[in-house]
Amino acid sequence: MSVTLEHVTRIVDGVPTIRNVSLTLQRGTLSVLLGPTLSGKTSIMRLLAGLDKPTTGRVLVDGRDVTGIDVRKRSVAMVYQQFINYPSLSVYENIASPLRVQGKPRDEIEKRVAEAARLLRLEPYLKRTPLQLSGGQQQRTAIARALVKGADLVLLDEPLANLDYKLREELRAELPRIFEASGAIFVYATTEPSEALLLGGRTICMWEGKALQVGETPQVYRRPDTLRVAQVFSDPPMNIVAIEKQGDRVQYAGGVTAPADGLFAGLADGTYRVGFRPHQLGLAKSGSGRGRHAFPATVTVTEITGSESFVHLTRDGTTNWVAVLHGVHEYEPGDGLDAMLDPGNVFVFDADDRLVAAPAA
Repeated sequence: MSVTLEHVTRIVDGVPTIRNVSLTLQRGTLSVLLGPTLSGKTSIMRLLAGLDKPTTGRVLVDGRDVTGIDVRKRSVAMVYQQFINYPSLSVYENIASPLRVQGKPRDEIEKRVAEAARLLRLEPYLKRTPLQLSGGQQQRTAIARALVKGADLVLLDEPLANLDYKLREELRAELPRIFEASGAIFVYATTEPSEALLLGGRTICMWEGKALQVGETPQVYRRPDTLRVAQVFSDPPMNIVAIEKQGDRVQYAGGVTAPADGLFAGLADGTYRVGFRPHQLGLAKSGSGRGRHAFPATVTVTEITGSESFVHLTRDGTTNWVAVLHGVHEYEPGDGLDAMLDPGNVFVFDADDRLVAAPAA
């Protein structure tokens, strides 16, 4: 089975929510819709499900035009951010409910519920009601109900967003196994780059209703086509600085001049924007920067998560950067530091914000 969006656009109250998107999804694949809030992720899912009709363009299933066909006539299951279960029914009956609606025989219902419960590790909880479950167990129940339906297309719209950290990590680790075992087409929406990387599959990078880049998740992360894709696929946000390359030197915005080495060596003379993720930025005591690409900076705030420290910096009082360091680093606001770049470990974008150089994989 395949599902295709063919040049679809959707306009709501005069505002385009989807802008000329074309995608093809194949059976047994996982596609991650990655983008900020209001980037079009849920709108894409609603078009795939048949809940909405595109303003222009077509939706195809195995090459057959199904544009406008009601969701009830499609083989689709959807799991939302707000997990939805029937509170008066047991976990078993919640999972079995779509099979009962389909009129399946008792033996088949028991078999398929048992398989879904085993897959999602819900076997000890089948006699409980949803209110007797943790948030993670309730969301597993909602996912199990979607899987047991046997739908060809399973849509998960930020299904872990309302769970606490521990539960999110537990389910994130399990979902790739569940996807592989199911064999359906899965589409998973998230705002978090780390979640896309953990899930793998393909990533569809969304921004303002456009699918900016589609490809294998590690490839999109390592070689973003544009600066905007790189920004969407970076959390904390990607740091950016403008440069001008002339001969064997580069001049950074703010006055720092350095040799045109690393990735800068192969650039034609001209102006560029350099992007680097927070973990690519090194820090040293003020005046002791070991690299030649070092920038005087001032600490504004330090956030310590335990395993990492997020150090927020300002350059010249106008440019804000973030560095992510392993371990605990107790910098105080106002501390002076040298922020250091490795010119071989940055992303370089041209005047049109197209990628022209990137770190080796």
